[in-house]
Amino acid sequence: MKRSSSEISVQQEQLSKSLSNRHLQLIAIGGAIGTGLFMGSGKTISLAGPSILLIYMIIGLMVFFVMRALGELLLSNLNYKSFIDFSSDLIGPWAGYFVGWTYWLCWISIGIADLSAIINYLQFFNAGQPFGAGESAFICMASIFFIMGLNLVTVKLFGEMEFWFALVKIIAIVVLIAVGLWMVVTGFTSTTQDVASFSHLWANGGFFPKGLAGFLAGFQIAIFAFVGVELVGTTAAETKNPERNLPKAVNSIPIRIIIFYVLALLIVMSVTPWNHINPNVSPFVSLFSQAGIAAAAIIMNLVVLSSVMSSMNSGVFSTSRMLFGLSREGRGPKMFGRLTSRRVPANALYFSALCLLGGAALQYFVPNTVEAFTLATTLSTVFFIFVWLIIIWSYINYYKTRPELHAQSKFKLPGGLFTCWMVIIFFVGMLYVLSLQPDTYAALKVSPLWFVLLWIGYLFYKPKP
Repeated sequence: MKRSSSEISVQQEQLSKSLSNRHLQLIAIGGAIGTGLFMGSGKTISLAGPSILLIYMIIGLMVFFVMRALGELLLSNLNYKSFIDFSSDLIGPWAGYFVGWTYWLCWISIGIADLSAIINYLQFFNAGQPFGAGESAFICMASIFFIMGLNLVTVKLFGEMEFWFALVKIIAIVVLIAVGLWMVVTGFTSTTQDVASFSHLWANGGFFPKGLAGFLAGFQIAIFAFVGVELVGTTAAETKNPERNLPKAVNSIPIRIIIFYVLALLIVMSVTPWNHINPNVSPFVSLFSQAGIAAAAIIMNLVVLSSVMSSMNSGVFSTSRMLFGLSREGRGPKMFGRLTSRRVPANALYFSALCLLGGAALQYFVPNTVEAFTLATTLSTVFFIFVWLIIIWSYINYYKTRPELHAQSKFKLPGGLFTCWMVIIFFVGMLYVLSLQPDTYAALKVSPLWFVLLWIGYLFYKPKP
């Protein structure tokens, strides 16, 4: 049956629904295996020791509850395309404005952190020597233009690239677990004369070697490792059959956390004692280096580089869709709401890429890539906590004002309101934890400036009823 010109016109004004279940599942996994795990875990291990395993399980549980709340809300009304929509509906128009723009900044700050990580990883191929300012700038620009090019083509290409990026990460971690397990079982002696053994988990100062202070300090980078999991919700607008695919993706989060975080880091710390792990080097790369497998170390370094590119790819995709949604709802400049013939929000992509280029200047002011990474990730973590809390707030209002929808839901948040308040108390406590370390406190102090800027912007883009 031939479609009318008006139907075609409406379809061209909407985002393309080209992502399949295969894409959604791998995007969800890619979001759970990011730069925070590959680059940040070395610093977290140095702060918390083996107790990092417990840290990841606690944060993973709380993030899983947030995702279950997000899933129930999105499926309660299929007109909801993201948390901008349901926060506006359930809390108020101001909430959609604040959460949308804050989520955009979250991914911009992640992109800036990813640029630091790319430079850090490429130093491996530069005999471990830092790059000059000009070289760092060139690397940043090349990375941004490459990712922008991928996103400008089609949504399906984004899904395919993210599928393969995620597949590479999965295979690499599975191989690392298998090789590390073999090293432990055979009592392998590394190049640093460490004998691989599970006893490293308790033999070097115990499971909590740095006490409560070290345990709490480990949460900062660990929380950042989970940001991006909510991409499942962001991509729901461009997914086929969300009623079937979204619950599958959300419910698989605990399994991914156990395999990709807990089991992988348990193996890493069994091969190399936690106090021998260099916080400035990815422990995933150093494991193969210490095993004396030079080729594998090079391959693993390429894998973590692909992981960073995957994070940037997801980030640029997400920021452009957020700007598109904000524009269409009257919460941002109209130019961001325009689509190309391929139904891609190109203007929103250009603006996000421009902001990433501006953020790359952080490399000049903070030449130490790990320090720059920590500053950017802390800022991102603060804003992601705000986004997650808005999701939970929306759920509380939904639970109280739409009891009939909650009763009909086939994908309920376990524990209801009790779980919501537990999650709120946990994440507010995490904001306090961020104030305990000097490097994270510096980023925490400047975060209120963003909300002041948003309030000023809200006066100009206050949504109409």
